[in-house]
Amino acid sequence: MTRIVITGATGAIGQALATGYARPGNRLVLHGRQREVLESLVADCRGAGAEVECSSVDLGEDGALFAWLESLCDPTPPDIVIVNAGININIGEDGSGESWDDASRLLEINLRVPMAIGNFLGKRMRAAGRGQLVLMSSLAAYHGLPVTPSYSASKAGVKAYGEALRGWLAPHGVGVTVVMPGYVSSKMCHEMPGPKPFLWQPERAARVITRGIERNRARISFPFPLDFGCWWLAVLPAAISQRLVKGFGYHIDPHDGAKR
Repeated sequence: MTRIVITGATGAIGQALATGYARPGNRLVLHGRQREVLESLVADCRGAGAEVECSSVDLGEDGALFAWLESLCDPTPPDIVIVNAGININIGEDGSGESWDDASRLLEINLRVPMAIGNFLGKRMRAAGRGQLVLMSSLAAYHGLPVTPSYSASKAGVKAYGEALRGWLAPHGVGVTVVMPGYVSSKMCHEMPGPKPFLWQPERAARVITRGIERNRARISFPFPLDFGCWWLAVLPAAISQRLVKGFGYHIDPHDGAKR
């Protein structure tokens, strides 16, 4: 029986991943904030033959989070843990800037929680000599977008942390994979400012992610054209990259305050 944990299971990618893993022989632990969506997803996955349990524990509350993670390790750590929960904010229609309260909450969910899960489960997987951690970053980790600075920072942090964890845990038989998607159709995606080039459907993204997890790839990034372009933003001189980002439409027009 393969045990697979997915946080953010009620999001678009999370649902597609859960559905993709829903088959006899798999035991899914699905975490999500949208209760009705979660219950429907659990029923669908059980109908496909998987054993399923669900959770809506507050990931931002250390006591509750660590108690839940401890329960997941009884008697042994899960086989695969996909840390997919995340939120996004932006600088606003008029470009006035992010609310610090909102930015703090985003950093808690997008960066602190993946680090807490990686720290806790990484040690237990290391002791067991098995397991795989999958951390959800973004192509925005390559070069920060001016319309979503906190989101970009959180995903850059997840990328760096996951890469470091892989180096630490690989000699002990534990895999760590960093996923860096481009635009995947979802409510959160469509609420983000700026253009959405090479938009993928969540089912396509989930297929690529699961194949990469099976191969224990260090990095899963897609789609190729956007991945290649974002990689260049990271290696070009910053002044050039910033001009390119503006030219691609990720800025606020000071004359009308509209997102481009």
